[in-house]
Amino acid sequence: MRIVSGKYRRRKLLTNPGQVTRPMPDRVKEFLFHHLLDDLAGRRLADVFSGTGTIGLEGLSRGASSAVFIEKDRQAHELLKRNVATLGVENETLCWRTDALRSSFCPKGADDLVPFQIVFVDPPYQMISKLRHESRLYKSLERLARPNVTEAGARLVLRTPGKAMFDCPGVWQFDQKFEISHMEIHLFHKCGSGSLERWQQTGQNMK
Repeated sequence: MRIVSGKYRRRKLLTNPGQVTRPMPDRVKEFLFHHLLDDLAGRRLADVFSGTGTIGLEGLSRGASSAVFIEKDRQAHELLKRNVATLGVENETLCWRTDALRSSFCPKGADDLVPFQIVFVDPPYQMISKLRHESRLYKSLERLARPNVTEAGARLVLRTPGKAMFDCPGVWQFDQKFEISHMEIHLFHKCGSGSLERWQQTGQNMK
């Protein structure tokens, strides 16, 4: 894997072997960030279920001010830290080895990294089928909406398998869905921002 664009363009990143993590293909990252680019400059990011950090590091490369990576798997977390060191972005990041299903999403001693303005959530696909009211992942998305964790109007980016059926807490208002190959990218914003502009295009497909 590599950084697709920005100041760290073409820098290679380590990824976990096997099926422990599921890195987003370059063409999908390029498509996704093309639609988020105007939102990234100076933004604070969270990369939840981050794996080795390919999404959050792409965001930093494209102008985000900081990124908090949340990953439970030990090997993925070690590779994440090596990727951060390779890019020399230790001062702009926090590699937090914790369970996203239990996390407060508010790291101690990192007040300058929160509240988040963009949150990427990329859970194992098997969790999506269980994403229903009162499930652990549902409650995690509710915690992500707390005022000390995300700003009003913050964007949530959720990756799921194609044709996924799930529930999302009402505080996250649906904006847009991209169907890309055999996956879907769902975009939401956090209610409470009266000035947030709604995105104009819906249901775009990438074949």
